[in-house]
Amino acid sequence: MNTPLALAITQGDPAGIGPEIVAKAFRDAPQDLRGCFVVGDLATLRRAAACIERPGETSLPVMLLDSLDELTQVPPRCLPVRQLPELAGCLQPWGRVSAEAGRAAAACVTWAARAALRGDIAGLVTAPLHKEALAAAGVHFPGHTELLQAEAAQHAGVPVAQMPVRMMLASDELRTVLVSIHVSLRDAIDAVTLDSVLQTLRITHAALSRSLGRSLGRRPRIGVAGLNPHAGEGGLFGREEIEVIAPAIAQARAEGIDAHGPYAPDTVFMRARSRAGQPGEFDVVLAMYHDQGLIPVKYLGVDKGVNVTLGLPLVRTSPDHGTAFDIAGRGVADASSLIEAVRMARRLAG
Repeated sequence: MNTPLALAITQGDPAGIGPEIVAKAFRDAPQDLRGCFVVGDLATLRRAAACIERPGETSLPVMLLDSLDELTQVPPRCLPVRQLPELAGCLQPWGRVSAEAGRAAAACVTWAARAALRGDIAGLVTAPLHKEALAAAGVHFPGHTELLQAEAAQHAGVPVAQMPVRMMLASDELRTVLVSIHVSLRDAIDAVTLDSVLQTLRITHAALSRSLGRSLGRRPRIGVAGLNPHAGEGGLFGREEIEVIAPAIAQARAEGIDAHGPYAPDTVFMRARSRAGQPGEFDVVLAMYHDQGLIPVKYLGVDKGVNVTLGLPLVRTSPDHGTAFDIAGRGVADASSLIEAVRMARRLAG
């Protein structure tokens, strides 16, 4: 029987909480973390393991991996690290934005993405990075999603425009997919075009059909939020719903996609929310811009949310929170969302 491919976890910004939530995950959820390893810096991860130590408890061992074949020999509650040579000696102070930390975070993601694209690993789970640190490092991408999109496009030998991706934030109560991601609100409004909405519907349908179709026994049901208050109120508060969003939904439905709307943004998320024994009306909500879609999921519980990149030829998930520089190094950061991201990546890779 073949051994399943490993999952890579990137350490995130070394000045933030990424390394310590990674260490906590290996300590507190050993079964979920079996077959996972960390891409990063050994000294950074050892410092993280030390900062989460509890009185009277044996410290979490950190093991240097010379080869991924050694993963089968790693005992539970041990943190295996694939050291990137360029990060050696780059220990960064907690809670401080720096170009060095940004470069380290980007290097980990780039290594893991290329390994996944080659088929060497099953996918990657990314700990939080800091966008200001990335910019200071001269990394010309505002976040993970765009960096991974560029790597995937280069690997496929196509322009970035031919590798469309979307962000989905998912929890056990609600899923939402965004038409636009890290752009200004003014630019996000301009991004609501028939082509972008239709493309998002296609990407969402394809991704959820693969990951949920078998368990649902039907096509995924997509609820579409309007852009304007009350979904435009018949054109009184804006015409995007009439002229852009509704025609995109009609075209998607003609292609066999089970899309509905556009609905008032202030109620569609409640309609889609699942509770114990009571599934939501929709399997996912298509949101027109970043905060419209992410606020509802995060309000229901940051510890439960998982960020999933749709449209890539690889599996990528991450926790739905940031670097939390204000608490970095104190050992109090919650690893629940990272553990959920690992579980989600396993389901998607399986």
